[in-house]
Amino acid sequence: MSDDSQRPIVVKRIKKGGHGHHGGAWKIAYADFVTAMMAFFLLMWLLGSVSKGTMKGITSYFANPLKVSMSGGDGAGDATSLIKGGGNDLTKQTGQVKNGDVVAAKDKKRLSELKQKFEALMANKIKENSKLAQFKNQLKLDMVAEGLRIQIVDEQNRPMFKSGSSDLESFSRDMLREIAEFLNEVPNAVSLSGHTDSSRFAGGDEGYSNWELSADRANASRRELIAGGLSDKKILRVNGFGDVVPLDTANIYNPVNRRISIVVLNHDAEDNIRQQAGKSQEEASAVAEKTGK
Repeated sequence: MSDDSQRPIVVKRIKKGGHGHHGGAWKIAYADFVTAMMAFFLLMWLLGSVSKGTMKGITSYFANPLKVSMSGGDGAGDATSLIKGGGNDLTKQTGQVKNGDVVAAKDKKRLSELKQKFEALMANKIKENSKLAQFKNQLKLDMVAEGLRIQIVDEQNRPMFKSGSSDLESFSRDMLREIAEFLNEVPNAVSLSGHTDSSRFAGGDEGYSNWELSADRANASRRELIAGGLSDKKILRVNGFGDVVPLDTANIYNPVNRRISIVVLNHDAEDNIRQQAGKSQEEASAVAEKTGK
């Protein structure tokens, strides 16, 4: 019998397939990447939603951040930005909604108060002057997009001007002079326009027409306002519209279509008119400062 204790011991090792363990470092790198992308898209969204003035303020801040830490104070884009300093104050720059809203609100309040005051003034004048009382229906006030509009309209057998001419009737002169004193109480510029009905001249539109007549009547009203004390610097525009903008569209021959329209302009309307004429309000102000006017 053989000795079992002398037999060799064989150990079988089974190798398992598959990949070895690499750790979790890749998860951290992926999380950092996702966080960075989220921050990038959030930054893009924020930059796309700010105003131009605020954007310039942010740009100026990062271009010269030491200015804030050294001197502090207000700076570019200060109207809405949390970042102070870094350039010129842009709170009055075009595109700043905050400043535009404030100016518009002041204009609206001033013109509304002007309308109420004028209505009260004319009511008192009508009580004191029996001649003006018969013309009260010919004076119309309303608020339009450009500002406060004051219209003096014709009535049947009671025209503002002599027929077919720019010669003012006496009551029209009195009324325009009353309005002139009233307009000087506000700093706003004034626009004048003349309108006619659709009655034609014998010579037709090739000769003297409603276009010339409406412009001549507007200028005659301008001269009377100045004679009544209105500063000629306040008149920004004088227009003749002929018969193209009737008050009574159903009856283009209605005397009410013959009228003078005076608009006390708000800030936006004045700026638009200056830009249409080729000069912005800022440019006009700069010229006035240089010339001392």
